[in-house]
Amino acid sequence: MSMTVDDSSRSLCSDLNDLGINIDASGVDKYPAKQHAQAVAHRLDVSEGLIYLPGQRTVFLEDSDQPRLFRQRRYFYYLSGVDEPNCYLTYDIRKDTLILYIPPTDPQQVIWFGKGSTIKEAEGRYDVDEVRGNDTLQADLEHWIESNKNTTVYNTTVYILHVDQKPTNTDPCHLECSQLLVAMNSARVTKDPHEIRLIRRANSISAYAHRSVLQAIRQFKNEAQIEATFIDACISKGTKHQAYDIIAASGENNSTLHYVKNNEPLKGRQLVCLDAGCEWECYASDVTRTFPISGYWPSREAKDIYDIVQLMQISCIKKLKPGVRFLSLHILAHKIAIEGLLRLGILEGGTPEDIYQSGTSQAFFPHGLGHHLGLEYFRRNSPCTADSSELEEGMVITVEPGIYFSRYGLDHIYLHNPNFLRFVNISVLKRYLPIGGIRIEDDILITADGYENLTTAPKGEEMLRIIRNGADASKLDPQAS
Repeated sequence: MSMTVDDSSRSLCSDLNDLGINIDASGVDKYPAKQHAQAVAHRLDVSEGLIYLPGQRTVFLEDSDQPRLFRQRRYFYYLSGVDEPNCYLTYDIRKDTLILYIPPTDPQQVIWFGKGSTIKEAEGRYDVDEVRGNDTLQADLEHWIESNKNTTVYNTTVYILHVDQKPTNTDPCHLECSQLLVAMNSARVTKDPHEIRLIRRANSISAYAHRSVLQAIRQFKNEAQIEATFIDACISKGTKHQAYDIIAASGENNSTLHYVKNNEPLKGRQLVCLDAGCEWECYASDVTRTFPISGYWPSREAKDIYDIVQLMQISCIKKLKPGVRFLSLHILAHKIAIEGLLRLGILEGGTPEDIYQSGTSQAFFPHGLGHHLGLEYFRRNSPCTADSSELEEGMVITVEPGIYFSRYGLDHIYLHNPNFLRFVNISVLKRYLPIGGIRIEDDILITADGYENLTTAPKGEEMLRIIRNGADASKLDPQAS
């Protein structure tokens, strides 16, 4: 039986090495950088050439000696698994050779900021063929181009992501900056088992953090306490970084899709919309829950809208499998929303198809049903467009339907549109404005014969029960321990 070393075992190996006890870490489950490089080369559909990627450099705040928070370039990480600054990589497609370049150790910098990997440490830690100092990079690039001249045209092509990431002093005729991004986006949308484990772990911690908020929400006075509690719970489980800015909205703030002020009082508000997900080793989770602060639905209107959004999500998730067009599920979500709003009397005067074709439902559900997820909150290659590909095994997508009542949007956009007014009962609509909006979001893995929901954060009745009981969140998700 093949076995890999888990997170705790890797930590133990590291601790023992620090004590001078050498542990063979060859069995450590490395991030599959070489496999990713091969997949990208396959999508480039070339047999020769060199891929060149710079990692994120250390960047200092303007007029300051303080560095900005380091965040590795995600395309670089995909081909290296390296979360350290000032590194580079090259991949020789013909030779199938992945080389990592790392900065030399500066003793003065170590005193202040600590030490990065040495060449020997990096060779054991990362899935690359060779590790060199980045002071040899320029000479290596020049040698590669010179040694491949007078062969085929592809031999001296250096593939880069963007023009501003080109290597210095390199002849522009050797550079190609339009194909690599497309190839990498295509490769990144399907996840290997290692990547899925990282996304699963991020979801487990995010679920613990969501539960922690639910447990304490009745004690909170301000949106800021929601954000602080979520971050605290994530850090306590070993991850410092969020995949995106936390949205901790309450009341009518829920209608602002990317509300991030998170600083208003909760008093008098019906609902909270918490859209928050942490990262684990650079891989993202993306989870949204909307809930009543008291643990009880404050109005029939709020409960009715929650039930419609919940039906939108359940219905769409059930249809996920390889070969499905995600756009068709986005349309299905709109039609379920329309049927629900017709039952409530918010919409009137037409059939569901008439209302959908008019675009009226976009006022209440203005965003896509979901997006790809992986090394970030990933909106490239959107699955909701007409030219998007069918779902494939290994994709991870979010399913995040919502219904919103944006007072600003209605006043400044929709209530001046005769086509909108034709299908909307304004007097009924006004009763729903205090809700702000309701969104529910889970992260879904497409499997060979269907799907797996990677998100374990509570919703529905379980969510309400936790709020009412103030349950001990640490006992509710043992996977996050």
